[in-house]
Amino acid sequence: MTAGDLAGLVPTRADRFLLGIAGPPGAGKSTLAQRLCHELIRLGRSAVVAPMDGYHLRNDVLRARGALARKGEPDTFDADAFVADLRLLRETPVGEPVPWPLFDRAVDEPTEGGVVVRDERVVVVEGNYLLLADAPGWAPVRGLLDECWYLDAPRQVLTERLLDRHTAGGRTPEEARVKVMDSDLRNADLIAATRSRADRVLSATGHGYALD
Repeated sequence: MTAGDLAGLVPTRADRFLLGIAGPPGAGKSTLAQRLCHELIRLGRSAVVAPMDGYHLRNDVLRARGALARKGEPDTFDADAFVADLRLLRETPVGEPVPWPLFDRAVDEPTEGGVVVRDERVVVVEGNYLLLADAPGWAPVRGLLDECWYLDAPRQVLTERLLDRHTAGGRTPEEARVKVMDSDLRNADLIAATRSRADRVLSATGHGYALD
């Protein structure tokens, strides 16, 4: 399936529709979310991506907690703020602004109000932990999404993408390997246990997606 095919699976509604895309780090969630929005807009529908990554705790906070090396794990995000803003998206009438933070990989920090959701009727919320039910703060997320899809990819693909991501971000190859093996892939295993809660499960296949 192409992103255009998947866009046809997103319901048309008069009110705002929140679609989650969950999955392990490196699966391609951000790419799918952007492609899906592009296709929805091409079809004449209004859509925007609202990533979960903007809710990373700031590095100075993580450093003070001794958690900087674990950045990306569930407790290194502000889950309460994420849930509160999801509720705002649900409750705010279409046309009124809802600021949403983004994450700047160049500085490795969130940026407040990186995007403003206003007139868009489809919001694609992408992130690792949208289906997580047994970690503090995350359980309400699934109930605030109209649908949530799970995007998967082979472990070797995840590993290669994550190594490339971390070295591009300034880590040495050895630092990148430690981060991937000791943190990212453990997170991937945690996230994999949540896929049964998804409405649809997709697998990345070349330039397209297979619907399980």
